[in-house]
Amino acid sequence: MFKGLGNLGDMAGMMKKAKEMQEKMAEMQDSLGSIIVTGESGAGLVKATATAKGELTGLDIDPSIFNPDDKEVAEDLILAAVKDAQVKAAERGREEMQKITDGLGLPADLKLPF
Repeated sequence: MFKGLGNLGDMAGMMKKAKEMQEKMAEMQDSLGSIIVTGESGAGLVKATATAKGELTGLDIDPSIFNPDDKEVAEDLILAAVKDAQVKAAERGREEMQKITDGLGLPADLKLPF
């Protein structure tokens, strides 16, 4: 009945793959909360840590940036470190997703809403 559809004709196989992917996605989402990334700015004067989910978990600020005359510089360094941590968290999340799609034989450029 589905001879011309190749692997798409195997609905049971597709359902099995979908279930595997759903389980692996759930595992990945859980693991992203325990993966920590660090963003930096000002040659390490400000460091922001976040989970791979993008949740900010900490800031490490060198006291030398707290000069009242340089308030805006300190704010910029903090913001830059937080943004760097967010970028690294997003990249790490993509890397983890790639591991799942590779393992299931899905296309490398597959975009999922997760």
